Amino acid sequence: MSKSDEKFKAALDGKKIPILTLDNKWHQLFTKTEPDKQLLKLQDELNELMKRQGKAGTEIKKIKALKKKLMDEIVEKADEASSGKDKKAESKIEENKRLISECNEKLEEYEDELIELPRQIDSVNKKLMLKTMDVCYDTLKRNKAEIEETAKWITAVRIELKKRLIRKQEQELLNQELYTYMHNIFGADVIDVFDMEYLNKEE
Repeated sequence: MSKSDEKFKAALDGKKIPILTLDNKWHQLFTKTEPDKQLLKLQDELNELMKRQGKAGTEIKKIKALKKKLMDEIVEKADEASSGKDKKAESKIEENKRLISECNEKLEEYEDELIELPRQIDSVNKKLMLKTMDVCYDTLKRNKAEIEETAKWITAVRIELKKRLIRKQEQELLNQELYTYMHNIFGADVIDVFDMEYLNKEE
């Protein structure tokens, strides 16, 4: 880990960062930029952890419901089994006890996972946030350089445009003076003949 990463992580300590992949605005950040492979990998990792968390929560509910059903069945069969005459009831109780024991093991696994997953989710989410900042600031720097280059080009074009406008006005004025001068010296009749010769050739 670089010193800058350590500094950023220290700045983020204790800060509650929303889960980025659940934020629509976060997704919109990358609609106009090239996808970054590392960022995509972290996004997939975070989504996978979120799925595991959701699955663990769902499985716990299912197992608890099954455990309750098994325990209710034990209570129902208790009287029949206690007489010692109903072997089927005794067998059912033993089977249910075995299944309840399996349920308890599974519950413990999923509950342990639910304790660990938020820490993992937070860790990956912070990594994704750091990578997001990395990508965003790279884009900002690149765009700033292009904006400055475009601004210089616009300034240069404006100067050139101004020069050409002045030159155009000067040439128009000169043409007007030349034409007036020729009219004054040679007269309209002569100029009309030359107009037909020279100006028609140009067209």
